[in-house]
Amino acid sequence: MPHSPSSAQRGRVRLARGASPWLLPTVAAAAVSLTRARRSGRWAAAAVPATALAAGMLWFFRDPDREISHGRVISPADGVVQSIMAWKDGRTRVAIFMSPLNVHVNRAPLAGTVTSVEHIPGGFVPAFNKESENNERVVWHFDTELGDIEMIQIAGAVARRIVPYVPQGAKVEQGERIGLIRFGSRVDVYLPEGVEPAVEVGQTTQAGVTRLDRD
Repeated sequence: MPHSPSSAQRGRVRLARGASPWLLPTVAAAAVSLTRARRSGRWAAAAVPATALAAGMLWFFRDPDREISHGRVISPADGVVQSIMAWKDGRTRVAIFMSPLNVHVNRAPLAGTVTSVEHIPGGFVPAFNKESENNERVVWHFDTELGDIEMIQIAGAVARRIVPYVPQGAKVEQGERIGLIRFGSRVDVYLPEGVEPAVEVGQTTQAGVTRLDRD
């Protein structure tokens, strides 16, 4: 059964694992500039953008607790459904575009065992571009009750680092946090043959909450 946080936990927002290389320098710079701004006009001028950048980083790397929904396949990402495409092997690809304003932590679409986590080098064109399929990406495979499920985290023009949280061989619960894509990006999920998508192009999704499959 997926873990559902308590009412108190659902109101809690943590910071994403893997965010510290970006967060620590910006927060430190903001703290220093604010401290020195009291004595120097130059530091006061610098404090405004430094503080704004630090606040933006804290917002970008938020990681709220979620009450996980029930369903065979749930969304691994916050974002907007960019495309739904039938594949030659009978699967259906649901591509979810994540903007810099979305939560960047991705979650397991199903419960199962991680059978592979493969990092593939590539380019960094914008994630909404068709050529983004050749971008830097991490390909996941899960052994689930529906068989093999493939999920791909794709880096964008700004998101140049994907941080997996769980290794090959790990068992995951549906909706469990499995990785982070820094800044805007895209996540593709391949629904197995016979599973119809319950979402539409342009629909907003929430990781761990939005159901992707139809009964």
